[in-house]
Amino acid sequence: MAQPFLEIEAIRKDFGGLRAINDVSFSMGREEILGLIGPNGAGKTTLLRLITAILKPDSGTIRFKGKEIVGLKTWDIVNRGIACTFQNMRPFRRLPIIANVMVSCLSPRAMKRGEWVRKIEAKAMDALEFAGISDMALEKAATLSQGDLKRLEVARAIATEPELLLLDEPFGGLSPAETELMAKSIQRLHKGGRFGRLHSEGPAMVIVEHKLQQLMKIVERIIVLNFGTVIADGKPEEIVANQKVVEAYLGQREM
Repeated sequence: MAQPFLEIEAIRKDFGGLRAINDVSFSMGREEILGLIGPNGAGKTTLLRLITAILKPDSGTIRFKGKEIVGLKTWDIVNRGIACTFQNMRPFRRLPIIANVMVSCLSPRAMKRGEWVRKIEAKAMDALEFAGISDMALEKAATLSQGDLKRLEVARAIATEPELLLLDEPFGGLSPAETELMAKSIQRLHKGGRFGRLHSEGPAMVIVEHKLQQLMKIVERIIVLNFGTVIADGKPEEIVANQKVVEAYLGQREM
């Protein structure tokens, strides 16, 4: 049996008297796109922050490619091959858009894995082109709309050459047409259509998203959180028919 690519075991996180993550356990393979859904406050973003070491779990283990990563610094996580985007974007607003991505290109992992016959600017432009905002490369990040900030987040993440990409609401703030384009880009990236066109294998992905209809078109498996606990784990068609999931989203009375 193949070793899990990402393995989370009995993770728990409390904030004062509130248990945000309650003994969450699951694993995923190298080839997977995994959806992570749940009502507001279910613990989805908290779980991503635990994986990326922005938060430290109170108990439990997280293993990436068979090695424990709890206790590492966030930059160590990135250099091991995990990148993440978040709902609240924090670009270097006074810098040009391309400079925001060049910062990611200077990470030790990206410099080690990149083809440095090409210049950093060229690699950053590749990432921006993949994300669909290369035409705005020289504009300051402060001028970007919400949707374009999402694209910049994706460009910055993929510039670090991740093997595991965590996306927190990548469709948030996007129009239906923009959502469709972003979904196609995510699928192309996962299948190996990398922005640098140098690698045949795209990253595994965990996607947190509230636009469930679009999410279920691109993920192969979905995990559902409610009050910090896993209440379902299965294929999209199984999840939509799961009574616990429906109750979590709609409530027993509305049903």
